[in-house]
Amino acid sequence: MALQGYSEEALHKRFEDLKGLDHHKNDLITELLCRMDNLSNNFQQMSLDHQRETQFNREGQLREQQLQNKLRKLESFMNRDPFVSVLIDGDGMIFEDEMIKRGEIGGKEAATKLWNAIRDYLHEKLPDVQSDCRIMTRIYANLKGLAEVCYKSGIVERSNTLEDFYRGFTGSKILFDFVDVGPGKDRADEKITELFKLQLSDYRCHHIFFGCSHDNGYARLLEQYTEPSLTSRITLLEGVPFEKELKFLQSQYSSVKFGELFRAKKINIYSPAQPTSSLPPATQAVRAASDSSGAPLPHGVYQSPYQPITNGSNPSPTLSNASVMNPKAASWASTATAAAQLVSPPPTPQPAPSHPATSDEIPRNRNLQRIDPPIVYDKELVNKVRNMKLCNVHFLRNDCGYKPCTHSHDYKLSKNELGALKAIARMVPCYYGSDCDDPKCIYGH
Repeated sequence: MALQGYSEEALHKRFEDLKGLDHHKNDLITELLCRMDNLSNNFQQMSLDHQRETQFNREGQLREQQLQNKLRKLESFMNRDPFVSVLIDGDGMIFEDEMIKRGEIGGKEAATKLWNAIRDYLHEKLPDVQSDCRIMTRIYANLKGLAEVCYKSGIVERSNTLEDFYRGFTGSKILFDFVDVGPGKDRADEKITELFKLQLSDYRCHHIFFGCSHDNGYARLLEQYTEPSLTSRITLLEGVPFEKELKFLQSQYSSVKFGELFRAKKINIYSPAQPTSSLPPATQAVRAASDSSGAPLPHGVYQSPYQPITNGSNPSPTLSNASVMNPKAASWASTATAAAQLVSPPPTPQPAPSHPATSDEIPRNRNLQRIDPPIVYDKELVNKVRNMKLCNVHFLRNDCGYKPCTHSHDYKLSKNELGALKAIARMVPCYYGSDCDDPKCIYGH
């Protein structure tokens, strides 16, 4: 046998060697089994993770598809009725005389011309605007006041012609509307401002044409929207030349002038045939205060979109609401509730004295020039009284001769309110200046 050549010690040594090999073999097998268990556990965990991720991805894909469907529906809904808006302050943006004179027919013509002008501008300047955009137009104005101004200025022969004009304008196009805001300060401004803000945030409104060139008050509104993403959606319409503050902002916005549609000059309601000498003195003073260049009038007198008129039979008897005394007034809307409210009627015209009067009842300086005693008044109260439509001549002279008078005689003034009314009247310069010899004159000297 092969083992015969080995000694007992050699056999024991071989046995020990084999035992060591078995130990290493067992260790290897044990280590392999442990690794297999770890890999198996990791595999099971990753399988669970994979299943979870697969389920999550599947749900995410379904959710994404649902959101995309909703987005498409929402975009389809938002693009379903695209429109451009035309907002016009009709107190100062006034259509051309010839169209107004034709009443309802002229209103339809004005609506058609405006629609065509906007459509042509969109095609030429704003090609990105959808071709199927509808044109929505809103004009806000004090119809009664505007009609009376047009009548007094000779633009129309009947005061209701303007009502016919805007009836034709509104009936001509489905989305063309004229809104009569009635008398009251800033009524048209407030409505236009709120609608402007609403439409600027409306996704369906692709562009806004804003007719406000006559009113500096809209500069406050436009100053809030100077980001390029917003200014690119706004075009300013020009009728009369842009007022100073609006002209400063004009560079930030697009602007367009439709010369055949809107008046380029403010309404002058002085009768062209009426000589200046036939006007009451205070009216002459205000008229003389403005120059032909349209420069701002002195003493804070504001030249509104129309000039004051005096009618030989019934000139306006008050200044309490006169926009000539309010430099911030941007249109005649706040003062046109009755014809010609810009100036108060003067006292009965008197020939200028050949030499200064020296009556003790009238304060004069050392050069015998008339001076006015100071009046202490509250600015807020002056603004309040100015809007009350009181008759200056009645309350301050007690000899109003206008029948019927278009301003109130019935209000009971307090002492402070009477002082405020005196201050309002004092703001109009007297025609005779420092030579005035009328003790009851209520104007400024």
